[in-house]
Amino acid sequence: MRLCEFAIVGLVLVLTHSSVVWAGTKLITEEEASRPLPKGAIVADRRGVLRGPKLDLILPDSAMHSPIHLQIKFVPFGGTKIDPDSITATYLRTPNVDLTDRIKRFATAEGIDMPDAEVPPGEHMVRVDIKDTAGHPGSASYLLKILP
Repeated sequence: MRLCEFAIVGLVLVLTHSSVVWAGTKLITEEEASRPLPKGAIVADRRGVLRGPKLDLILPDSAMHSPIHLQIKFVPFGGTKIDPDSITATYLRTPNVDLTDRIKRFATAEGIDMPDAEVPPGEHMVRVDIKDTAGHPGSASYLLKILP
């Protein structure tokens, strides 16, 4: 009888562990997504000649299903490098949500590579800010469209 109980407990542990493995990394929670949008927020587009680094989002232009593979490439200029300690990410809501701690382990001087970012359905505006080693700031805002 004890052998059967042990086998059932072992099965439950395996299933629980398996669900953790397949779960993505929470980028935005349901509670955060339910917060109101900030007034006047728009996706920023860089134009003109700037000395600061550029941030390139590598995602399809269409809506996606969660979890998403969030990739942002950092492009420094003038022989500088990106300062990895300067990377911040903000979910633009009222009030804003600091996502920096959630993305830090996926961020390097080359960019952000988060293979399993969990995001609730809807439209979500995220801003990423960086600085290069010369202190030039770079910033970009992205609209993530997530299907149910």
